[in-house]
Amino acid sequence: MVGAGGFIGGFIVAEGLRRGFDVYAAVRESTSRRYLSDPAIKFVVLDYDDPDTLGAKLAEAAPDHKPWDYIIYNLGATKAARFSDFNHINYEYLRYFVGALEDEQLMPSKFLYMSSLSALGPVAEDGSYKAIDNTCLPKPDTRYGLSKIKAETYLETRTALPWIIFRPTGVYGPHEQDYLMMIKCIDSHFDFGVGYKRQMLTFIYVDDLVNAMYDALESDKTVHHKYIISEPRAYSQKEFRSIVAKALGRKLIVPVKLPLWAVYAVSAVAERIGALTLKPSTLNRDKYRIMRQRNWNCSVADAEADFGFTCRFPLERGIEETVKAYNASKKK
Repeated sequence: MVGAGGFIGGFIVAEGLRRGFDVYAAVRESTSRRYLSDPAIKFVVLDYDDPDTLGAKLAEAAPDHKPWDYIIYNLGATKAARFSDFNHINYEYLRYFVGALEDEQLMPSKFLYMSSLSALGPVAEDGSYKAIDNTCLPKPDTRYGLSKIKAETYLETRTALPWIIFRPTGVYGPHEQDYLMMIKCIDSHFDFGVGYKRQMLTFIYVDDLVNAMYDALESDKTVHHKYIISEPRAYSQKEFRSIVAKALGRKLIVPVKLPLWAVYAVSAVAERIGALTLKPSTLNRDKYRIMRQRNWNCSVADAEADFGFTCRFPLERGIEETVKAYNASKKK
């Protein structure tokens, strides 16, 4: 499992152990292991900036010098101070890693790559709010999305690699930070929305995403296919606010609508400061373009058909679990 140290990574490792797999967690030397405490985890320390050593490290870690059954590649950057960082981390690291697998003859039986719905971009913005699906021609409008579609395209050229590509919508749950900011605002009795035109949002709770990964790996229908992963319904900002407020026990919430031009101005300034300080800002022009997009409604029909994808955590249940973790963290 590559990229084990992030928000989703800890859940992927835990589910693999729960399902009885021998789980190898690939991490950097500096990676936090806060959510990787199970003694059954086998760690593989890699330096992705040194492709010359990747193959030897992987060969050394491989069980009995044989390929792993499955590899989940979850490594990536969701925000960066410079476009070159997105390209380097989200594309070049993947290319180095796959090249090392090829050189060392360590091709797994399945290789699941975590992409993003942002790889498609605003493909259904005609006002109809029709569902985005994999027949849509990608037109990413963010630097993050561009790096993801570049990585996807690279995988498609590796015909000997049994890849599967996941394009999840917004992932939330305990330990995630971006949606936590929204929850904190509502906990403070304010809900900030962007733009005056109706926006439909989609979500996927981290447990549902992780279960989908293992179900896809164990299916015989998924190799060389791409899947959008989402709860199969969309929510308005008002519905989201109501669900979060209920979970928090808040009755008075003040909705605040911010015009797009104002959000863009603040995003541009924050991004510039991030570039100067080399500390990526959560609010930036990429984030603005994501917030500007009005239709995130999407179809998961392919995932339902090929590996029986189901969503056990609709937004109300998922938010309840997330708020529980948030409240528990406030008491520490």
